[in-house]
Amino acid sequence: MSGAALAYFWGDDSYALDAAVEAFRNDAERFHAGAPERWRVRAEVGDAGRTLGEVGARLATGTMFGAGTLAILSNAGQLVRKGTDRAALLAAIGLIADGNGFVVSEETDSGKKEPPAKSLADAIRAAGGPVRRFEAPREGALAAWIEARARERSIALGPGAAKELATRVGGFVREGDVDRRNQGRLAVMELEKLELHRDADSAAVTVEDVRALVPEAVPGSIWAFVDAVGTRQRSRALELLERLFDETPEPVLLAVLHRRLRELIEVADRLASGESPGSLVRSMKLQPFRAEMLARQAHAWTVRELADALEGLLELDARVKGVGGVTAGDGQIKLAFDLWVTDRVASSS
Repeated sequence: MSGAALAYFWGDDSYALDAAVEAFRNDAERFHAGAPERWRVRAEVGDAGRTLGEVGARLATGTMFGAGTLAILSNAGQLVRKGTDRAALLAAIGLIADGNGFVVSEETDSGKKEPPAKSLADAIRAAGGPVRRFEAPREGALAAWIEARARERSIALGPGAAKELATRVGGFVREGDVDRRNQGRLAVMELEKLELHRDADSAAVTVEDVRALVPEAVPGSIWAFVDAVGTRQRSRALELLERLFDETPEPVLLAVLHRRLRELIEVADRLASGESPGSLVRSMKLQPFRAEMLARQAHAWTVRELADALEGLLELDARVKGVGGVTAGDGQIKLAFDLWVTDRVASSS
């Protein structure tokens, strides 16, 4: 083989990761006998020995006829935590039989700059294999990405259609804690659905087509939610809360809300005592941007309103935890959160 049959791909774009694995698998310079068969394996906690044995056996065993095997490993960090396991894995990828290959494909949180298993990535890079990060596009970049995927599939998009689709899958949400891993995959699925349902007499998919056929799948953001609470944007807070319920445990929501209310109470008290927003940087050990943001939010409340909101949050916490033997179903808990936002977040002025 003229190219190393090794690669390390990671990032928050699952569509791009799958595409990179497929491009690697179909690289004739690396696999002369044809694209190897995919074999996916995930390393699990406490099962490193078995996984290493299977990976080593698969990679070292060549085939007499036809294509070989491409081992696609995820959660690779479990195999490099211990020095002995790491040495065994590096030995295994150093004995890859002709026709076989090895790829690490890791879905990570947005913003992660370094590969999860850096020592393994360094070894693959040193052996001549590609090591690449795939970051999910957002905003205008996602709209351009959608246009490119549409051209690949010969799907004509009218003016504004790509931007509308990007908006409806959450590409214009800016908060850093948003899970973007499936946005690309979802956008492509919706593109193909639009092509199937497009009017045969229409030359291109229009903005109206996108609005009619693509449901909103905007991801939730905990930090956007607590900021909406802090600025007393009740409608916005309820909208964001609805998105968060399916993917965020109630105790997590309670924890971040409790922390923000306690911060706002302290900030309001300090400002009432004569401190300036700038002095909060030193007295509360805050970043300047965060100090300014908390001071702005604290001005939207009275101390009594913040105390009432915190008291209501404690009651909500007791309901979620079943304190006193009172249990509540998912629907009742969701209603209780909605009522807390409705009653406590709306400005009294």
